[in-house]
Amino acid sequence: MIRPIRPDVWRSRLGRRHRTDARRAREGAAAVEFAMVALPFFVLLYSLIELGLVFMIDAVAENAVVDATRLVRTGQAYEQGFDATKFKTAFCNNMSVFKSGCAARTTVDVRVVASFAATDEGEDADGDGVPDKDNYNGGDAEDLVVVRIWYRQPMIAPSLTQAVSKGGPGEIVISSTTAFRNEPWRA
Repeated sequence: MIRPIRPDVWRSRLGRRHRTDARRAREGAAAVEFAMVALPFFVLLYSLIELGLVFMIDAVAENAVVDATRLVRTGQAYEQGFDATKFKTAFCNNMSVFKSGCAARTTVDVRVVASFAATDEGEDADGDGVPDKDNYNGGDAEDLVVVRIWYRQPMIAPSLTQAVSKGGPGEIVISSTTAFRNEPWRA
């Protein structure tokens, strides 16, 4: 004999099934939400890491310029017969972990000036703010010297490339400038 099922039992069975179906329907929601947020999150995270790298390279380049210009200021570069290539090598030797390809990415401009107020910008045919060729004139004892260095760093995040400098596509230009009076190295 078939017993009839009481209405309160039906309600409890239907309720359990309904709760189970609702739980199953929500199980994939987290994966879908993560998929929608993941790409922008990882792009932002990568951009922040790359921007941190740019700041680190800038700090390393500033220190490398200081160390390389010390050779000019103290007369060691004069005694060793420095030219643009040797000065660039001295700069790149101080670039620590960024030495790879440094010479090809770097443009140097070392020149004697009459005063710190008036400097010649050099030739820039392509309009990117970087002279087209290296220049080196470390001067003599007690000359006023301006040293400018441009270092091109390849970038992957296009939004950072556009926002930071006028470098070519996929690169930024980090520049460093210092001015000083050569020491009286000849006695």
